[in-house]
Amino acid sequence: MLKLYGFPVSNYYNKVKVVLYEKGVPFEESESIPCQDEPLLQCSPLGKVPYLQTEQGFLSESQVICDYLEVTHPTPALFSSDPWRQAKERELLTMLELHLELVVREVYGQAFFGGTASEGTRSRTEKLLRRNIVAFKRLAKFAPYVAGDTFTMADIAAGIHLPILGMATQAVYGEDFLQAADIDWKAYTKRLAERESFQRVRAEQKAYQQAKKAG
Repeated sequence: MLKLYGFPVSNYYNKVKVVLYEKGVPFEESESIPCQDEPLLQCSPLGKVPYLQTEQGFLSESQVICDYLEVTHPTPALFSSDPWRQAKERELLTMLELHLELVVREVYGQAFFGGTASEGTRSRTEKLLRRNIVAFKRLAKFAPYVAGDTFTMADIAAGIHLPILGMATQAVYGEDFLQAADIDWKAYTKRLAERESFQRVRAEQKAYQQAKKAG
């Protein structure tokens, strides 16, 4: 059986879990916190989560894991079979993870963990985010799904990352940059929340956080 390592506060861990639930793939979970300890580095070379244990060995990087699951468990498909449509879905994935989530991650410490980002970091992050959100809006359809009329892997990434981006910018800058760009991520993620996969992941995330608070 597959074993997924990470923890339920990680957005990329939750992304992989949504894929596993959507495909109905049985798996086990094992809590793992990012670090540079050698045993973890043997499984995940950068010491990051999530990583996946398979019969053949370990895989790291969330999208690599998701692509592996798409090939090994092709039904239901989470990418379009048409080459052009699939390329557009992957384009959205790249925009979401490389140009939105990776950028806003610079201010997560201030947004969620009580830290303080430098003025330079805040300024640089704001400039990039405002530009990149406009670019994302040029690609996203929300009709009703982010790539069109079909739920795809791009929606899993969007459903996980957009709420965090909105909340982080609101916390750090006093303004939700997505809403400022007329992207109604709350209505969109409300639709996704009707799916059992998202419901399970959110419930498990909440239970994990409550257990940690309880000590």
